[in-house]
Amino acid sequence: MKKIIFMGKTGCGKTTLTQAMRGERISYHKTQYINHFDCIIDTPGEYAENKILGRALALYSYEADVVGLLLSAREEYSLFPPCITGMCNRDVVGIVTQVDRPDARPERAAEWLRLAGCKKIFFVSSVTGEGIDDIFAYLA
Repeated sequence: MKKIIFMGKTGCGKTTLTQAMRGERISYHKTQYINHFDCIIDTPGEYAENKILGRALALYSYEADVVGLLLSAREEYSLFPPCITGMCNRDVVGIVTQVDRPDARPERAAEWLRLAGCKKIFFVSSVTGEGIDDIFAYLA
């Protein structure tokens, strides 16, 4: 199975998705450092939000086969600039999280991920499990 690294803003659902994919009970857990699991690398949102820490994400991306850019369907803006995926020599997929929320706008988030350069987009809910099997199928 391919290894994926999750990158995204604080609160977008990286750790919650990691817990759901690992079959764990979902509980709030603030990620303080980069966590390695079997096929998942979970990163703190501050790394994507801070220019200095962002360099660490570039280095850690070499430990994964796939880079997953996460964006909540509830976001008011995208953290990812247009064509950012061109800087990566790995497969980059977009993952729209929190699609089950009443105020979700998943198509807007998906469009932002397409602008960032993601060709493959997954729509997931860590609460209902929607879309998680699709990610596993992609990583197989």
